[in-house]
Amino acid sequence: MKCNRKLIGQCTASVFSVVKGRKPLRVGFLPETDCAPVVVAQQFGLFSRYGLTVEIQSEASWRHIHNKFNQGLFDAAHVPASLPFLMNLGLTPEKCSVVAGLVLSLQGNAIIVSRALSRAGVHDAETMGAHARQDRTRRTYTFGVACPLSPQYFLLCQWLKLANIPHHAVRIESAPTEQMFPLLKLGYLDGYCGGEPWGTIAAEAGVGECVATSTQLAPLHPEKVLMARTDFADERAEEHERLIAALIEACSLCDQPENRPQLCELLAQPRFVNAPAGCLEPGLVGPFGVEDSQIHALHGLNVFYRARATEPSAAKAAWLIGRLYEFLRWSSRPAGLKGVFRPDIYRRALRLVPREVNARPKAKKVEIAHAGRPSSRALAATI
Repeated sequence: MKCNRKLIGQCTASVFSVVKGRKPLRVGFLPETDCAPVVVAQQFGLFSRYGLTVEIQSEASWRHIHNKFNQGLFDAAHVPASLPFLMNLGLTPEKCSVVAGLVLSLQGNAIIVSRALSRAGVHDAETMGAHARQDRTRRTYTFGVACPLSPQYFLLCQWLKLANIPHHAVRIESAPTEQMFPLLKLGYLDGYCGGEPWGTIAAEAGVGECVATSTQLAPLHPEKVLMARTDFADERAEEHERLIAALIEACSLCDQPENRPQLCELLAQPRFVNAPAGCLEPGLVGPFGVEDSQIHALHGLNVFYRARATEPSAAKAAWLIGRLYEFLRWSSRPAGLKGVFRPDIYRRALRLVPREVNARPKAKKVEIAHAGRPSSRALAATI
């Protein structure tokens, strides 16, 4: 990936001076394919272009990010889209006031079932339901998700509902996404709903089969957001907006198909997703989905920028809140739901982004240095 030096000089360097006298911003992320904008913004200097010093850190699960938010160790993080609502409502171990001024990705999840279920004829919701109802052992099937009441949880429950499995026959457990594959292999899970590349890894290893994707169950649903502490968003508003602007540019870069093969190489590094580049390709390059699927690759993959993906709109918030109402059955609307998604912050940040990005110019092919750090030629003139 190669930097557009002319664009930097004209649109950024003369406008955004380095923020002095401030500690580096600390941003956490989860090791899934959709952390790509955070990694790209850091590795290719997009944060620096906006005068920011940012430290990014991979965390195994949402619990680790939750704990560091409450300890004041993170200013912002890449998290499941419902987590800001849950933390504001006090439905997590510790309540914390947070906001989301940017959506980082849409869709990109897969439901995987064990090879044992696959061999028993389970290939979709209908066959899963039929298998469970005919199972004379009356066993309980255990499925996993990374975060309770997350988009992945909503999708899994929707699929299980389509399967019409008796409630007593299913248990849903929470575990870090990168642990789902070994838990499935060892027989502790019968299936799971998770983000890429952890579905592909199970399928490639021959221990699981993809039976459904986000695209089939809830196309373009909000998946990950940039969550920020409210005190940070209020007291350091300018830095927060610059952070969002840099990530909008990164989202634009990540959503260009010609860049995605090389993006797989970057994310494969141990400090980021730590998975084989070949297993990252289905979620970024395609094909992605069940065997013999007719879904077009670019419709079923992670979406970072197109379809107004980055906007924390009322429609995206309504999808999440609607799912929370469905599961929590509130009699009245909790006060903590108001002002979590902040389109006003997003609009201010968007004004900082060069027009060339919002105009979606045609990209050049990108390059990534194999040594791990971007080469001097890295970051294509795509932004």
